[in-house]
Formats: sequence, C-alpha cells, structure tokens
Amino acid sequence: MRLALTILACIAILDAGSALADDECFVPMADWKPREAVAALAARNGWAVRRIKIDDGCYEIDGTDSRGQRIEVTVHPLSLEILEMEPKDGVGHRHRDKEGRHDDQ
Repeated sequence: MRLALTILACIAILDAGSALADDECFVPMADWKPREAVAALAARNGWAVRRIKIDDGCYEIDGTDSRGQRIEVTVHPLSLEILEMEPKDGVGHRHRDKEGRHDDQ
C-alpha cells in the first residue's frame, strides 16, 4: 500500500511540473506589453517581422534575423524576455541543392 501511494505521489508531482512548464507565459491580458513593444524589441535585435501572434499565452515573432534566416521567437508578454529562438525551418534540417545533394556535401 505504501509503495502504491509513493508511486501515485511521484506521478502527481511529475504531472504538476509539466503543467507549470506550459504556463510560463500565464499573465493576465491587462498586464501585457503592447504589440508595438514587441515590434520594437525585434527592431533592436535586427529582425524583420513578418507576423506577431499569440501562441500558448506568449507572443511569437515570425520573421527573419539580421542574416536573412527565418526565425520563430517566443517572447514573454509581461517582461518581453526572449524565452526561445529557433530557426523557422527546424533545427538540424539541411537544405538540398537542385541536384538533391545536401549543401554540406
């Protein structure tokens, strides 16, 4: 019986931890910085913005960086902290040339 309770407690803690991770941007809308502030953040970083949207309670910038690479940036709506920045076409993807070879071949 004790083992079963210990296992259930561990499962409950793990589930609560993953739920908290999903809520990293939970902020009442009244406290959010305006989209103009997000656009200004992008401009300061040299990013060209294609779109600013809301995803999972965070701002998400869809655009290109200063080198012209497509990027997706997740920004906290209250602090404007950059939470995640990743290439738009995915991590680890290599581009192919016209002959179908990877560009590193």
